[in-house]
Amino acid sequence: MAEADPIARKDWISTLAKAEPAELARLIAELPVHDILRPAEVGAVMVRGRIGGTGAPFNLGEMSVTRCSVRLQDGTVGHAWVQGRDKNHARRAAVVDALMQTDAAPHIRTRVITPLVERARRNHAARAEKAAATKVEFFTMVRGEDQ
Repeated sequence: MAEADPIARKDWISTLAKAEPAELARLIAELPVHDILRPAEVGAVMVRGRIGGTGAPFNLGEMSVTRCSVRLQDGTVGHAWVQGRDKNHARRAAVVDALMQTDAAPHIRTRVITPLVERARRNHAARAEKAAATKVEFFTMVRGEDQ
């Protein structure tokens, strides 16, 4: 088994969790043989927020999540937590997580992770461009009687 870099693992788990389920299924249509350690199950988590990103935390509300854990034939374990109720997405993401911890990682990174990252970058750029188009510049003029 390849040694997994914890920072890289955090990044690919995040990428898999945020991926569109149909896109992930298209990129890795055939899953290798694996055992289900924890079947995909739906639950809820509390989402917390902070005013201005720095204020006191508060409970914003609940969000549906689906989690799954699998084991490949070589014993490598993969986990996934995805937003929503898509059990197939969670299972597929868990299998990819496990594969990324094996010698197949370079192939899986090229075939699955990199296209997902590129798609996310394009989506982010498109949203930023759309938001920039609506930006309003405010300015204050000094009036004569204010002097």
